[in-house]
Amino acid sequence: WQTGSLRVCGKSRYEVRLPLPQDVGDAIAADLECRPSTCRNDLLFLRTIAPCRPFRRGDGISSVVKRIMKRADIAAPVKGAHALRHTAATEMLRHGVPLDKIGLVLRHRGIDTTAYYAKADVALLKQVAQPWPEAL
Repeated sequence: WQTGSLRVCGKSRYEVRLPLPQDVGDAIAADLECRPSTCRNDLLFLRTIAPCRPFRRGDGISSVVKRIMKRADIAAPVKGAHALRHTAATEMLRHGVPLDKIGLVLRHRGIDTTAYYAKADVALLKQVAQPWPEAL
């Protein structure tokens, strides 16, 4: 909390610190304060069904996201936690964030991987496309 950053562990125990915006920090703090005393843990994502503990497998978050997407009747080509990554990348791209910065947030080692997540947005392309000069 003191550094204003969040420690994120990814695949192969790859760890990175990301900036923690105030509103996100406030939301996390509110979540932690609402936890029952039996659920005290420094991990952010825990099972909500007793016993309150971290997910057993790495796909716990994806399972939750898939279930919520199905319940909300959201049809998307990408399911689970990757849907969140695709959405985040697309939104950052829409707001003019360069691919290298998006890759930093998504913890990618190469820009090619980031380009895969940041699919071209046709509406955005129509806004920024320059008129094609007429052939003489």
